[in-house]
Amino acid sequence: MRILEAANLKKAFKGPKGQAHPVLNGVSLVLREGEIVALLGRSGSGKSTLLRILAGLIPPDEGEVRYRGHPVRGPVPGVGMVFQSFALFPWLTVFENVELGLEARGVPKAERRRRVQEAIALIGLEGFETAYSKELSGGMRQRVGFARALVTQPDALFLDEAFSALDVLTAETLRNDLLDLWLEGAMPTKAILLVTHNIEEAVYLADRLLVLGSPGRILTEHPVALPHPRDPESEGFRSLVEAVYEVLTQRPEEEAKAERTLAQKLPSASVSAMLGLLETLDRMGGRADLPELAEELALEVDDLFPLLDALELLDFVRLAAGDVELTEHGRALARAEAGRKREIFAGHLLRHIPLAEHIRRSLDLAPGHRLGEERFLEALTLHLTPEEARQVLDTLIEWGRYAELFAYDDQAGVLYRPEPGQTHVRLP
Repeated sequence: MRILEAANLKKAFKGPKGQAHPVLNGVSLVLREGEIVALLGRSGSGKSTLLRILAGLIPPDEGEVRYRGHPVRGPVPGVGMVFQSFALFPWLTVFENVELGLEARGVPKAERRRRVQEAIALIGLEGFETAYSKELSGGMRQRVGFARALVTQPDALFLDEAFSALDVLTAETLRNDLLDLWLEGAMPTKAILLVTHNIEEAVYLADRLLVLGSPGRILTEHPVALPHPRDPESEGFRSLVEAVYEVLTQRPEEEAKAERTLAQKLPSASVSAMLGLLETLDRMGGRADLPELAEELALEVDDLFPLLDALELLDFVRLAAGDVELTEHGRALARAEAGRKREIFAGHLLRHIPLAEHIRRSLDLAPGHRLGEERFLEALTLHLTPEEARQVLDTLIEWGRYAELFAYDDQAGVLYRPEPGQTHVRLP
C-alpha cells in the first residue's frame, strides 16, 4: 500500500534580485508500507528539501504530494521526523521532550504517560526519564529524538542525516538497534525514508536506493535484494556501493555548460586536502576505485566529492565509472617540491578557472593593484545566490593565495597583487 507519493515536484529559491535557483526539477517517487527507502546524492542535490516537501513542511512550486491518496496541504500528521541536530529543549527532561508532541495534539494525560513510557522503553532510555539533555551523551540525545518521533505512532519515519552527528561506533550501534526493531516489527511505523550522504549506511539499511543529481532529480533507482544481516565486505554489498559511486561521478550536462564562465561554481576544497588526496592516490599507484579511496582517506561522500571535483576542474585527476586516476599533471604535482607545487598549481588555476584569471588581470590594471572584494561578489551574484558567491570567492582566495597569484586583506575585504613570496600560505 502506498503511504506517500510525489509527482513531478519542482522547487526553486529566489535570489536577492529575483533570479530563480532550482533545487528540485521534476522529482516523482512512491513510499510503500514495509520498506526502507534511502535518498542519496551530493551536497546541494536537494535531498533535505525533498524530505521537507514530502512531510508537508514546505510547499512545492509545482507538482503534488499525496498522503494515503489525499493531497498534502500542510504538515502530514502521519510522518515523524528525526534530524541531524538533536533539537532537544534543554529545560525539559527526557520524558517531557518525548511527551511534547502528544501534548500539542491534545492527547489525555494518562494516555500520554503510557505512550511515552512505551517509546522510552522501545528506544532503550529506561532509567533516564528525569535526565536533562546536558546529562546525556550524543547517542542518548539522538535516542530521545527517535523516541519523540515514534511516540506519535507515525505511518512513516523520516530520518534526515540522523546518524551523521554521532561518532562512528555510536552511529553503528544506533543504526543496528533501529534495524533490529524494524525487522522484529516492534516499531509502530510502517515505512522509513532515510536521507544520508553515507553510501554504506544506505546499502546496509535500505530496500531501495534513490540517487539524486543536481539540480534535484532522480538519476537512478537501485533495489537492494540483499538479506539481513548484511555483510559490508560481501561482493553484492560492495557492488552496490560502487554502482552508486559510479552514478555520482557523472557530470550533469548543465554543470559542464556552466564551466569556463566567471560565475562557475567552485567546490569547497582546501589546498592542503587536495594535495593530500593527490599524494595518497600516487602512493596507491595513481588509480583507485572511489570506495577504496574513501576508506583510505576516511572520508564520506560530502567530503570526498568536493576534493575530486576541484582536482578534476584543475585537470589533476580524471573521474570515470566510479574510479579516479591521476593525470600527468596530477602526478607531477603530487611528487613536486613545495615551491614547484605552487608553480604548477598557479598555472592550472589560471588556465582552468576564468575567475582567477579575471581577478589577476583586474589587479594588474587597478590603481595601486588593489580592488575591494565587493566588485567580484556583485558580479558573481548576477548568476549565483549571495551564499554561493561568497563561497566561490572564499575558495578562490585560498587557492589564489597558495598559488601566489594575489593576496587578501580580510580586515578590509581587499584583494591586491602581492610582492614575490608575500602570499605564501603554510600548509599543515
